[in-house]
Amino acid sequence: MAEGIAPFHVPGLAESARTWYKIIGDLHSKSTPLIVLHGGPGACHDYLLPLTDLSVPLIFYDQIGNGKSTHLAERNGDEDFWSVELFKDELNNLLKYLGLDSRPIDVYGHSWGGMLAAEWAVTQSSSNLRRLIISNSLASMDTWRIGITSLRKQLPEDVQVVLDEAEKSQKFESPEYAAAIEVFYKRHLSLARPYPAPEVKAALNWFEADGTTYGTMYGPSELSITGSLRNWTIIPELHKIKVPTLLINAVNDEAQDVTMQPFADNIKNSKWVKLNNAAHFSHVDQREEYIQHIQDFLE
Repeated sequence: MAEGIAPFHVPGLAESARTWYKIIGDLHSKSTPLIVLHGGPGACHDYLLPLTDLSVPLIFYDQIGNGKSTHLAERNGDEDFWSVELFKDELNNLLKYLGLDSRPIDVYGHSWGGMLAAEWAVTQSSSNLRRLIISNSLASMDTWRIGITSLRKQLPEDVQVVLDEAEKSQKFESPEYAAAIEVFYKRHLSLARPYPAPEVKAALNWFEADGTTYGTMYGPSELSITGSLRNWTIIPELHKIKVPTLLINAVNDEAQDVTMQPFADNIKNSKWVKLNNAAHFSHVDQREEYIQHIQDFLE
């Protein structure tokens, strides 16, 4: 295992940002390395460490704004700065720094990481992409809303009232709101018990420690989408993805079928796996089965 820092020049910043990364396995082996794009934005790599069960070289990294990479809390709310382009540039910078921009690589993205993976996969920078994995993700925010709204309507009525009142008042800090969101999370974020599993807690802790990227790009919670990604879609570009692609979601996932379907419809060389008894953190809820599907696909 090796850890390091990739300097990342960002226009408008006085000093270069720093992208922290961790390599597990041998990048010089014959196996194709897998680049892991975490969700959030801002959840950091920690919650995806179950992927170390895979028998391939892995590159984890914390995206700028969180974790062990450069934090920029002073840019909170700056939608022009926290753009999809910024994170695509960061990925390209890291690949170049590690010498992985001109050899075959596989890319895995979970949730927001799947959005980023798809965005990157439709660009010319992805010419060395061998395999793509889009896990528990969304093809557009409109289709995501359809799924989320359907799940929300299935919550207990008193929970829905709390959520509605918070959105009307724009007050999301109350204990009542936190409790209401936890009801949703226990149904659709992770089914692992006791809740929260360590991986879930790791992701939620990063949001609490620095909510700059999540708050600016997504919103105050999974059920209130007010950030810069509110109108995002990759659907018109998906036909450009030609590599074999594995799609994963779960029955209880907040990434419902309606938001995964456009990937299957528009990526011709794709395979879709749907897990039972699992939610958004399928890699935690059904770890062994989840890992096996990915291992089989990569081989």
